[in-house]
Amino acid sequence: MNSQRREEIFEQAKIWVEEAGNIIEERINDELVIDTKTHANDLVTEMDKDIELFFANKIKEKYPTHLLLGEEGYGDDVQTLEGTIWIIDPIDGTKNFVHQKKNFAISVGIFHEGVGEIGFIYNVMADVLYSAKRNEGAYKNNVRMKPLNKEVNFEEAIFAFKHDLLCKSKDFDAELIEDFVNEIRGARYGGAAALEIAQVAEGIVDGYISKRLSPWDVAAGIVIMNEVGGIVNRSNSDSVNMLEKGTIVACNEVLSEKIFKYLKNWNRQEHSIKG
Repeated sequence: MNSQRREEIFEQAKIWVEEAGNIIEERINDELVIDTKTHANDLVTEMDKDIELFFANKIKEKYPTHLLLGEEGYGDDVQTLEGTIWIIDPIDGTKNFVHQKKNFAISVGIFHEGVGEIGFIYNVMADVLYSAKRNEGAYKNNVRMKPLNKEVNFEEAIFAFKHDLLCKSKDFDAELIEDFVNEIRGARYGGAAALEIAQVAEGIVDGYISKRLSPWDVAAGIVIMNEVGGIVNRSNSDSVNMLEKGTIVACNEVLSEKIFKYLKNWNRQEHSIKG
């Protein structure tokens, strides 16, 4: 994608992201229609569906050849990364949206021929927009974000992940996780993958780990992290397959070697979107 085309799509996508945020903000106190998907903690609201449909309609009208990979069923049957694909989570952090009415985000990543070109993570209620274009830097609102600090020490690092949940999971080695937590400065958990990756990009935390994330959880974050010298990979250090679920590590690149040494014995099985 050439720079002129990327700029045009970026500006249009930014308008839609902000319009979608306005819709959510205007309806934030409406009575919620809540359903569950795979289990009782996997929530979906009418708002999730409405916002994804909003993007689907806008994209198909303006860019009929583009595809949408989304969470709520209004997207396309995406089997390859050929062409231009919008990878969208209409409300990342639905439980936060339902219970807190804050700390959730709209996440939009735009990939062209498998390459992340544009990313938006919009913290709606705080009115904070993280954005990036490939090779043109990342921004928090209109302020360019600095490259990640290459002097950070592993022992002083703060990671965002729900380590107690991972320790209870049969998929992971609890003793290994506890060793990891004991060596770093601390662990935090916010409940919205896109926002947590944005915070890694901003340098507020030094890394983020989560199991079984989907492409729409990380697509925008990958583009933003690339622009500040961070990485987003699988727990075995492989690149992210944007058509699969998997355990994700987003971190300051200077910490990656030691992190992946810790995680090498974690379960590395990947899960297809349909699995």
